[in-house]
Amino acid sequence: QTMTNEETLSVVELSVTRRYSEAHPWVIQAISGFLSAYFMEYPGFRVLRHADEASSGMHVWSCEIPATLKVPRLLKRLQADIPACRISEHSAAKDARIRYIVESMEG
Repeated sequence: QTMTNEETLSVVELSVTRRYSEAHPWVIQAISGFLSAYFMEYPGFRVLRHADEASSGMHVWSCEIPATLKVPRLLKRLQADIPACRISEHSAAKDARIRYIVESMEG
């Protein structure tokens, strides 16, 4: 059974606030490692790019995910690996991409 990539893949962004990454400097490396492991585990999942976003001061990973991958499950596993955080969901109207923001509990 073949699937057409256009229909089944979407791009989501995972980002970490400057405040959270300054409080836990190792977390950027940890998330990169976590996403690499996820790539090995899930066919169709991949990190398209990882960059510092100058405008917001956030670290951003753009990830391509297959429709079958449940993002909340990925985030729950990620939260188990990193210091206490909130992950909030935002969608940018301009390109309709969903961004998940990892931030300190106190905001």
